[in-house]
Amino acid sequence: MTGLPTSRLSSLDAFRGFTIAAMVLVNNPGDWGNLYPQLEHAKWHGWTFTDTIFPFFLFIGGVAMALSLGRLAAAGVNKPMLLRKLALRAIIIFLIGLLLNLIPNFNFSSVRIPGVLQRIALCTLLAAPIVVYCGWRQQVLWIAALLAGYTVLMLGVAVPGSGAGVLEPGKDLGAYLDRLLLGKHLWVQSKTWDPEGILSTLPALASQLIGVLCGRWLLHEAPRPERTIWMLLSGLLLLALGSIFDAILMPINKSLWTPSFCLWMSGWALIAFAAFYWLLDGTDSAAVRAIATRWSTPFVIYGMNALFIFALSGLIAKMLGFIKLGQPDGAQISLGKALYAPIKALDVAPVNTSLLYALLFNALMFCIAYVMWRKKWYVKV
Repeated sequence: MTGLPTSRLSSLDAFRGFTIAAMVLVNNPGDWGNLYPQLEHAKWHGWTFTDTIFPFFLFIGGVAMALSLGRLAAAGVNKPMLLRKLALRAIIIFLIGLLLNLIPNFNFSSVRIPGVLQRIALCTLLAAPIVVYCGWRQQVLWIAALLAGYTVLMLGVAVPGSGAGVLEPGKDLGAYLDRLLLGKHLWVQSKTWDPEGILSTLPALASQLIGVLCGRWLLHEAPRPERTIWMLLSGLLLLALGSIFDAILMPINKSLWTPSFCLWMSGWALIAFAAFYWLLDGTDSAAVRAIATRWSTPFVIYGMNALFIFALSGLIAKMLGFIKLGQPDGAQISLGKALYAPIKALDVAPVNTSLLYALLFNALMFCIAYVMWRKKWYVKV
């Protein structure tokens, strides 16, 4: 636990908090069989609101990297030390993600190795030398090279049994490499591919580097309204590029993290963050900032301990499924289903009871975040 960090952007904390609240919401429905379409991932090609959440996290991670490295460089910290700090952080995040996958059975023979936190860790580790040693022009070239290289590999390399350029579940090059290198350690719901697989980490890294470029722009001495306008325009440009790539190259697909998905979601991330930035940090209107601060405070509270809340929510969700309660007829039911039962019995549509459970779960996590915020407990990795 540490005290509140200095020189933080309220807008970044609020955007991070909004994103973690959204992730907790979509990850914890009462019934996975009854969901509003926007609260579940697209089945394959296409996108929903839920598909925006992970790329938003990578974008936010990139912005935070640029801002923190800028402060550390100004303090005289040398580059090898910066790399060691980032590498250690990445290792810790990866191990937390792996531990969550191991709980509750600790079956090392078939534990899923990839995951959300693991991908965040890998992107942080791979982005570190690019951020530390490369200027913004080189970073733009890295983004272009990552997306172009991934496209060439996915469309040009023949997969045994499928051929080249097949983008169906389990038949693409990324899925083939996952099976070859990870074997049984894949997403249990597919067994033949993983949405956070090895090869698709390359365009995910590009998503994080786009956030890095945004963070570098925030360190620029341009007036705050000008920063906001350029973020909005850049977001619109990326949306246009993502739409073009979707039509002529590779479809928008979160599981494959296609270049069109990377650009499309980075565009939305820039636009959403620009709105948060203008309301909380970029406007000269004290009245606007006061109103924005009031409605954004819950998000800021969430955002101050985002990694901890994400990990804790995943742990609690697993425990709710693992802990069993005996029934009068001798059967057993999970604690989560027992808690959901009285909500499910309400005389409303099943999608609404499922959503209500997710909202109540979110409220529980917010209460924990609020207590930590009031006590100034901030968990940093």
